[in-house]
Amino acid sequence: MCNSTVIETPFLCTRNDLRIRGMQYLPNEEEKSTNYPVIIVSHGFTGNYLGTADYCRAFAQMGYAAFSFNFCGGGIMNEDTSVKSDGESTKNTIFTEVEDLIAVKDYVKELPYIDKTTLILAGVSQGGLVSGLTAAKCKDEIKKLIMIYPALCIPDHARRGCLGGSQYDVNDVPAIIDCNRTQLGKVSHDAVVSMDVFLELSAYKGPVLILHGLEDEIVNYSYAVRAKENYEKGQCHLQLIRNVGHYLNEEQTGSAVASIKQFLLGRKELLTIRVIITNIETESKGDYRKSMIYFTGYCDTEYFHGTILPGGCDTQDYYLDKLIGIRADYTLQGTDIEGKKCNVHIINQNVNGEWKPIIETDSKNLAWFNTADLTAVLEHSNEGPVVRIFG
Repeated sequence: MCNSTVIETPFLCTRNDLRIRGMQYLPNEEEKSTNYPVIIVSHGFTGNYLGTADYCRAFAQMGYAAFSFNFCGGGIMNEDTSVKSDGESTKNTIFTEVEDLIAVKDYVKELPYIDKTTLILAGVSQGGLVSGLTAAKCKDEIKKLIMIYPALCIPDHARRGCLGGSQYDVNDVPAIIDCNRTQLGKVSHDAVVSMDVFLELSAYKGPVLILHGLEDEIVNYSYAVRAKENYEKGQCHLQLIRNVGHYLNEEQTGSAVASIKQFLLGRKELLTIRVIITNIETESKGDYRKSMIYFTGYCDTEYFHGTILPGGCDTQDYYLDKLIGIRADYTLQGTDIEGKKCNVHIINQNVNGEWKPIIETDSKNLAWFNTADLTAVLEHSNEGPVVRIFG
C-alpha cells in the first residue's frame, strides 16, 4: 500500500519455523535510498502491529525504514489470522518475544537498502520492556532505545499473581492463566517471577528515551523513574507527561512523535515550561477573530528555575474560524544554571509545521540560548500545555 509519503509493504520472517508477520514502512521518494536508518517498533500486550502504525508512518516520514510485527502467540483470541504470527499464546513469554524481536532485527539487517549501523528499537507497554531487554542483549548492535510507557511492572505483577490483568495464587500457579482477551501459560509467569528488570535493562549503554504518563493506572510512572536512575548518568532522558494514562490519543501521539524526533536528532531538552492558563479574551471584527490566552507557569530544569511573569500571552488569529496565526510571548524570571538571577524572554511561533522559539536572556551563562537553533514541542492538557524546548 502507498500513500503520498509512505510505502507500506507486508513482510514475513521466521523464528524456529514460526512465521512472524509484520509491516515495512519506507519513505515514498523518487530516488530510493540504499542506506535507510532503521526503527523496529514492538506492540504491547494483546496488541498487534496495526496499533503501532501511526508511529511507523511518522518515522518513515522522517526518513527511516520502520518495521512493526506481531509477536508469536501474541494478540488476542479469535484475531484475524491474516495479521497474526504463528505460535500459541500459552507458550508465549517475555523471552520468546525477545527472540521474536531478534529474529526481525536479523531479517532487517540483511535487506540491501538498510544501514546496519543505525538500528533503533522502540516499543509500547510490554513491547517497550521487550525492546529494552533486547537492547541489553544485543547492546553492540542497537544505536538508540525508545520505550513508551514500558511495562516494567510485569515481574512485580507475576509476583503478585496478577499477570496480564488476571488473578491467581502465586503459590499454586495454574497451567493456563486466563487474561480475558487471551490466555497465558504458566511458563509466562515462571519466566519473569524472579526477574530483576532494572538489572537486566542496565546492560544497555546507549542513549535511552522513556515517555510515560503521570496518570498511568496500569504501569505507575515510578517504574520509569527508577529505570532512568538505574541507567548511567546522562544516558536516559525521562519525559513524564501530564494528564496521560496508559494510552496516547491522536494529539498526544503527535506530541510524543515530535519529542522522539528531537531525541533521534540528538537534541537535548533544555527547558520544560509548565503553562497554567489564567484568562481568555476574544475580539471579533467581521470574519476575523483574535483570541488572547493569558497564562502563568514555571520552569524547573538543569539550566533554569523560575516562573512566568504576569503578561504572558498566546495570541491566536482566525479568519472564518480557521487558525491563520499563533504567537506566544512571555518572560520567565528566576535563576540560571549557576544560580544567578536572570530573565528569559521567549517568543514561540510555528514555522513550516514546527515550533521555533526565539529566546533572549540577560544571563551570561545562558547567552548561547540567544543564537541557538531551538525547537519546541507542545503537550496539551486542560490546565495548559507543557512546552519542551530542545536544542
